[in-house]
Amino acid sequence: MKALVLTEYKHLEYMDVPDPSIGPGEVLIRIKACAICGSDVHGYDGSSGRRIPPVIMGHEAAGVIEETGKDVRRFRAGDRVTFDSTLYCRNCGPCAMGMINLCDNRRIFGVSCEDYKKDGAMAEYIAVPEYLLYRLADSISFEEASVVEPLTVAMHAVNRTRLHPGDSVMVTGCGTIGQLIIKILSIMGCGSITAVDVDGGKLQIAAKNGAGSTINSGSEDAAARALELTGGRGMDAAFEAVGISDTVGIAMGSLKKGGELTLVGNIQRSIDFPLQRAVTNEININTSCASTGEYAACLKLIETGKIGLKDIISKTAPLSEGAQWFEKLHKGLPGVIKVVLH
Repeated sequence: MKALVLTEYKHLEYMDVPDPSIGPGEVLIRIKACAICGSDVHGYDGSSGRRIPPVIMGHEAAGVIEETGKDVRRFRAGDRVTFDSTLYCRNCGPCAMGMINLCDNRRIFGVSCEDYKKDGAMAEYIAVPEYLLYRLADSISFEEASVVEPLTVAMHAVNRTRLHPGDSVMVTGCGTIGQLIIKILSIMGCGSITAVDVDGGKLQIAAKNGAGSTINSGSEDAAARALELTGGRGMDAAFEAVGISDTVGIAMGSLKKGGELTLVGNIQRSIDFPLQRAVTNEININTSCASTGEYAACLKLIETGKIGLKDIISKTAPLSEGAQWFEKLHKGLPGVIKVVLH
């Protein structure tokens, strides 16, 4: 089969690789769409340490079942599906508590690190265990389905945050996850949503997705503006969807005393953290990693039209052109949210 392989950092090759084989409880999926995640881009240049070459990247995907293993019962060839990006063991302590995202033995499709290597979905085919599968309604396109994984990440972050009707909420970072958090907050009925980014194009998209106010932190003091928007009180809650010191500082500086901060982004392994402000203002701090089975709920939101994903998809392109798009994304494309390969 053909696959897009990271053969060395900053170098992808569209090449022939062996077809994957399936076990008794697995299915073989013909990939119809695979989105490029921000973590893939950071893996592309080696900065994350989680895409050690050679590896087939990609964990946001959807397709059609080509073949099923002998123990597969709920699905059959021809079914349209997407799948959880996290392989969890179902046997460890966290799995027993429903925290499958924190599985002691978890592996992520398309990740190659010091602990393990698991090829991903930027290929013609992928083998996936049946228990990770979710059936797609006919009304959901494969391109939309490839963005369900980040939607589950956004929903998990919102679910971990104590919110009340009418709350004022800030979202710092308007990439894919930030935009999807805004979409979810919008349908929840928040009192006000403020989006923060340095990219004017992304802020325009955030406004269409439900942000009543936008702040370009590259040209204005975002925390000061947030206090102005709330009459000096501060935001009730903030989501940080980047993972760098500056945006964490903005989110923290924008909160009211006793406010709620949820950290979702994790580009950097460590950051400068405003500890005294967090402690003296009794900021409630949540962290959010991946998702814990929010796929069914997210698919229902798409199927019923409550959330649309087409505006999140900035560009679609053949898998054979994937290397070009990785390079473009690595250099930075203003206003681009998500690129989907097919």
